[in-house]
Amino acid sequence: MPLPTVAIVILNWNGSALLQQFLPSVQATQYEAFKIVVIDNGSSDDSIAFLRNTYPAIQLICLSNNEGFARGYNLGLQQVEADFFLLLNSDVEAHPSFLNPMVSLLQQDQSIAACQPKILRLDQKDCFEYAGAAGGWIDRLGYPFAKGRVFDHLEKDRGQYEHPEPIFWASGAAMFIRANIYRELGGFDPSFFAHQEEIDLCWRIQSAGYKIFSCPQAIVWHKGGGTLPTGNAKKTFLNYRNNHIMLLKNLPILSLLWIWPLRLALDALAAWRALFTGDAGYWWAVAKAHFAAYAWLLAEKSNSLFPRHRTDRLPGLYRGAVLWKYFVGQKKTFDQIVKTPAKN
Repeated sequence: MPLPTVAIVILNWNGSALLQQFLPSVQATQYEAFKIVVIDNGSSDDSIAFLRNTYPAIQLICLSNNEGFARGYNLGLQQVEADFFLLLNSDVEAHPSFLNPMVSLLQQDQSIAACQPKILRLDQKDCFEYAGAAGGWIDRLGYPFAKGRVFDHLEKDRGQYEHPEPIFWASGAAMFIRANIYRELGGFDPSFFAHQEEIDLCWRIQSAGYKIFSCPQAIVWHKGGGTLPTGNAKKTFLNYRNNHIMLLKNLPILSLLWIWPLRLALDALAAWRALFTGDAGYWWAVAKAHFAAYAWLLAEKSNSLFPRHRTDRLPGLYRGAVLWKYFVGQKKTFDQIVKTPAKN
């Protein structure tokens, strides 16, 4: 029986230096039935020339403009054929055998639509990385966190999250997903542009009856901040705006009626705190994000708004408030908050 095919798909925007640094580890992947595809998102550097000259066997898909993470992947993947897609950031170093455990996991359970590897820091390889760590969770108010990363607190990898388990979202930095499910659900929501589009997609995947899993036997190391570094005003805007759009799309109306006003108030509190400490850019980014969310809601005509199904029992959903536990309760690690002791 032939091995299922895997397309490792890297979205690139002016990342020639990153491609030069990280493509060799990806190309060294030991899984036999894989190919590498690079979707170029309208780069103005020498990315395309570098790929054509150095890696002529790599499938190169060129978009004329920077379409963002979400639409960029959607457009490019229309031209990619494989059983599985691995959406991989251009600043990721891969373990040679990282594909095999993820293929095996999804082959063993047809109800699992997507998974993610264990994501560690490139500059501190015994520490989890911000973008997904050992698997994404979300709390009742819509704040994302992860096994191994809560807000900005990163845990050391001590083997505490070594069991494949259901999670709420798989990181877009290294998302392994069935190609047919990606297409069936329409891929990423292009209105997100970038940031949290993978959480929205995973929420929709779960609502459609499929599972999202962690796969810690697969390992990658992520540099992070390759496109928009931490503290960037645009990144702040996108994170706040997209989080609100995600809640508007996926929460049932009765939950939304109390969660969304509370989230708006908590955002305002964070924005005013930033303003009083001298960060006017943060305040303005949050304000713009709120207005953009209102505009999206007024313009949205989709029947997907306000789903009728319950979402409070989905795997990977923490029914408490991670904000309260972290800042008031001083609980900094995933296990302290969710109270699921590490398995031995």
